[in-house]
Amino acid sequence: MRATLVTAAALAAGLVAAGPGKPVALLEQVPYRDEGMGSRKIVDEKHVLMMQAALKPGQRVPEHKANSNVHIVVLQGAVIVNLAGTEVAVKAGDLLPIAFGTQMHIRNDGQENATFLIVKTPNPSEMTAQK
Repeated sequence: MRATLVTAAALAAGLVAAGPGKPVALLEQVPYRDEGMGSRKIVDEKHVLMMQAALKPGQRVPEHKANSNVHIVVLQGAVIVNLAGTEVAVKAGDLLPIAFGTQMHIRNDGQENATFLIVKTPNPSEMTAQK
């Protein structure tokens, strides 16, 4: 197993998980920003990259192609996920699988903040290494 160096500053900033056996409070210090999507890495390992994203009303994740197999898990609020032109409403408690290479963007059209997990398997760095 590979050891990971985690600095106290990174932990305090909420940039990485606390480590094995330590809980991560996903609904505390949600990474909202006044402009654009806020995000923080929760897990960054060879087999999985997990991030938490946060969108205030009217904010969006820019259009891009899924760079791995992706699962979106909404923790609070609701978002609209556009998958290659098809819009899917995803609310708190929903999980949405997204295939590698899918053209997509995400937006918060609601009146409340939304936060969700983005789980990528394998880590996109491994997808690039395989090409």
